[in-house]
Amino acid sequence: MATWDDIRRRALALPETDEVQRWGNSTWRVRQKGFVWARPLNKADLKRLAAAGEAAPDGLIFAARVEDQGVKGALIASNPEVYFTIEHFNGYNAVLVLLEKIALEELDELVIDAWLTCAPAKLAKDFLAQNSADS
Repeated sequence: MATWDDIRRRALALPETDEVQRWGNSTWRVRQKGFVWARPLNKADLKRLAAAGEAAPDGLIFAARVEDQGVKGALIASNPEVYFTIEHFNGYNAVLVLLEKIALEELDELVIDAWLTCAPAKLAKDFLAQNSADS
């Protein structure tokens, strides 16, 4: 079971990453661009889900940037117990994740991929070169 500390540890280990509070929730950024953030459902989200006849996911939720809508759809299709979206995120390249249901190894991969999506090209290239050399 993953925790906020697991996200924090993984995100802050990445180059040029910081953590800030936005709207009372933690956001991890690379060069001031958010790639992972806490995203609890608000009253409007819950109302829309209820109106659509959908049950609200139960547990702590975070959002992670993804490369495109295809990746978002693939994640949700591959593991709907962990990944989901809501109307507010339609057309937005981010997926919602139930924190307590994601495996730590999968969390690591998701955080790195989210960071790569937002990092400047040279920083991402240098990171990938360094980490492939470490393998």
